[in-house]
Amino acid sequence: MKALGRHLILELYGCSAAALSSVPEVQAAMLKAAGAAGATVIDSIFHHFKPHGVSGVVVIAESHFAIHTWPEHRYAAVDLFTCGAGTRPWAAFRTVRRLFKAAHFSVTSIERGLLPE
Repeated sequence: MKALGRHLILELYGCSAAALSSVPEVQAAMLKAAGAAGATVIDSIFHHFKPHGVSGVVVIAESHFAIHTWPEHRYAAVDLFTCGAGTRPWAAFRTVRRLFKAAHFSVTSIERGLLPE
């Protein structure tokens, strides 16, 4: 079977609460992750919730990266969905983990769009 894309679902724990609270920091981290993946950024939008949390999405030509943060729990949920053989989602994961200073993490990798070759 051939997969059209790879979807990494990240659970990041013990992150920097300050980084997870800041729209500019979260947006910059997600854009750097897209760059590390070799993705083509189309657009991005991020929102700060009161009193806590940031949600956002980076639309890439190869699919999308999305995030929701809970700074009060030092936790972030991140989706990195890439299509095409030229992208590097694991490089994006390493970038996000480093920039949010995650102490612990789990990653679920899913092949999307399985088609017969």
